[in-house]
Amino acid sequence: MELQGKTAVITGGASGIGLATAKRFAAAGVNLVLGDIEEAPLQDALSQLRGDGARAIGVVGDVAQEADVEAMRDAALAEFGAVHVVFNNAGVGGGMTIGTPKAVWDWVLDINLGGVINGINTFVPLFLEQREGHVVNTASESGLVGSAGSGPYCASKYAVVGLSEALFHELALYDKNVHVTVLCPNFVRTRINESQRNMPSDLVAYSANPMVQASKKIADDLVNSGIEPAEVADLVVNAVVNNRFWILTNEHSATRITEQRLEWMRGGRPPRAKKMTAPGS
Repeated sequence: MELQGKTAVITGGASGIGLATAKRFAAAGVNLVLGDIEEAPLQDALSQLRGDGARAIGVVGDVAQEADVEAMRDAALAEFGAVHVVFNNAGVGGGMTIGTPKAVWDWVLDINLGGVINGINTFVPLFLEQREGHVVNTASESGLVGSAGSGPYCASKYAVVGLSEALFHELALYDKNVHVTVLCPNFVRTRINESQRNMPSDLVAYSANPMVQASKKIADDLVNSGIEPAEVADLVVNAVVNNRFWILTNEHSATRITEQRLEWMRGGRPPRAKKMTAPGS
């Protein structure tokens, strides 16, 4: 895809990978529509982008709500006349497999998976009609391997990988120059582990659970050791330009865990998980 003059909608666009990708797209001459649930960070992001000369607008919305995603599409069409890329990037972390209330599962899945579904339902028909478009779905390396302490997150990201593969094959049948990419990053220095800041108030108490806190501490250290969002943004833009399906920020890690699963399926030993203990236990 030639990027100059095209329009991209990016959810979770006010920070992290979303904002970094917006900056990279802007440098290539792309018009931007940023969607985010947090209004103040969204306005800050727009100020940064416009200060650098980008054409950018913002829409406050929750990707778990189909009407909010449709509002992002409608704003893009009203402002720029077309949409060519949707980056279904908004996501949250939180929750262990054991003991996590169903309401927390619903919150994680509604955003991480439901948001992607809403993005596909909203934008793919438009792309097919105009015979051009590209969908980028943010999954995770956690969509390739399960890990202790992150059941809902892993479940949501596995689902995003699966539906992206299904979409890839369906789009191939249409043959209308509409493509899909799935982003499976290893650890990236984002605010994913601060997701409780946007958690519904009636669920916040769950995040104070000692086992949840122990899991979060491990995840914090790993996230802080990760790569910068700008590195991921370069890969996203390259994938859109060159029509690549997989984005693996650490190809060695992603392929090795896939090989280990195959060995496990064939009767080998499973990968060993680190033991988790609550503080003071």
